Amino acid sequence: MNYWLMKSEPNDFSFEDLRKSPSRKTHWDGVRNYQARNFMRDKMKKDDLVFFYHSNCAEPGIIGIARIIKEAYPDHTAYDPQDKHYDQKSDPQNPRWFMVDISYERKLKRTITLSELRKYSDDQLKDLTLLRRGNRLSITEVSNDEWSFILSLEHSDD
Repeated sequence: MNYWLMKSEPNDFSFEDLRKSPSRKTHWDGVRNYQARNFMRDKMKKDDLVFFYHSNCAEPGIIGIARIIKEAYPDHTAYDPQDKHYDQKSDPQNPRWFMVDISYERKLKRTITLSELRKYSDDQLKDLTLLRRGNRLSITEVSNDEWSFILSLEHSDD
C-alpha cells in the first residue's frame, strides 16, 4: 500500500464537501502539474490511503483521510472549454492529464496543522515533501513511517 497527501483549498473543495458528495466519493480532477499527474497515473493504486490537506487557508493542515477507489483515467475536464481546468493542448486520443477517484474514510479527531508538522522537520518528518522549501505540489508521497508518525499526532495535545 502507498500513502499520499493531497492538497485542496477548502474554498474550492473541502473535506466536508467530500463527505457530502454522493456516496462520499468524487474524482480528483484538475491536476495540471506533470509530477503530480505522474503520481496519479503511475503510482496511485486502488486502496491507497490519502491525507486530505487543506491549503491556502487560515490554518493549513491535515484534516482527514481518504482512499483511492479508482486508479488513474483521463481527466475529462481538460477537454471542456467551459471548465476552469480546460487545456486546449489536450487531446482525447493521447491524454495528457489524468484523475483518480477518492472516497471519504474519516475525519481526524483534530486537524494536524502545518505549523505542528514543521516542529518535526528535523527529525521524524525531515523527508516529508510537504515541508520542503518551495514545494507547491498538490499531491505528494508519504512514507510508511511518516504516515504512522503523523497519525500518532492525532491523539497528542499540541
